[in-house]
Amino acid sequence: MQLQLALDLVDIPGAIEVVKAVEPFVDIVEIGTPIVINEGLHAVKALKEAYPAMTVLADLKVMDAGGYEVMKASEAGADIVTVLGVSSDSTISGAVEEARKQGKQVMVDMINVVNIAERAAEIDALGVDYICVHSGYDHQAEGKNSFEDLATIKSVVKQAKTAVAGGIKLDTLPEAIQANPDLVIVGGGITGAADMAAAASAMQKLIREA
Repeated sequence: MQLQLALDLVDIPGAIEVVKAVEPFVDIVEIGTPIVINEGLHAVKALKEAYPAMTVLADLKVMDAGGYEVMKASEAGADIVTVLGVSSDSTISGAVEEARKQGKQVMVDMINVVNIAERAAEIDALGVDYICVHSGYDHQAEGKNSFEDLATIKSVVKQAKTAVAGGIKLDTLPEAIQANPDLVIVGGGITGAADMAAAASAMQKLIREA
């Protein structure tokens, strides 16, 4: 099980500073959709240049032109690119095909997918690397979490690794760990802490002990 840090509400210098504080304790750093909107793929490039050994995920939430967008993210230095589960099979297949050419990986974000089990099985068959259950900001405001959906996905997925995201903090991390994903994604639970390094370290300790 690995820990992914999601960076959403910072600019490029801010992202680099956060990673400097928590680098020893996280396995993957995500350039979140808000940063991509504000800064473009320059943010991915800057982070990869600053931390070349770090695995960097570009949360593009691709909805169309999967191959092209994965290609551009790869050129910027992304190791993993996200595609939406509600996009077409051809979009996901195109993303996977391009990722294979580039030696990169594809994560499918299941946000707003209605029939989780059916769609997860279909996506798994397309050869993606990760399938992520995700309670977005609006879902979290409604009191939803992803752990039940994660159990559903794990029951049908045969090839892809699984990931869980959405409002996970130190006090809810044990529940996430119990659901046994391959990847736990944490944003504000680390970046909103008074001591980011201490929060990330405590989370990584819990994950390793599991």
